[in-house]
Amino acid sequence: MYIILNYHFVADYLEKRAPYRAAHFEHLSPYISGGKLLLGGATKDPAARGILIFQVDSLLEVDTFVKNDPYFINGITSSYYVAEWSVVAGSLYQNNTNE
Repeated sequence: MYIILNYHFVADYLEKRAPYRAAHFEHLSPYISGGKLLLGGATKDPAARGILIFQVDSLLEVDTFVKNDPYFINGITSSYYVAEWSVVAGSLYQNNTNE
């Protein structure tokens, strides 16, 4: 299943993230190397949100990711939501059903 994680960042996110950025990337690393985090990054102008796309077996995996993310732990995210994403098209999409 594909999951979208949408972080809403606090004001002055770019400055406030500095002490936690290396730890945040370290936290991402096993999800990237394990093929679970497909894409991630912040919006630009303004840098107000982070969007991460996961391919995992359950929503719980993404919830666990959030609860252990240095950005979440240290208040860099003001809120977030997690949603299952029903992907049906795209150059990276592979239909794994027998429809």
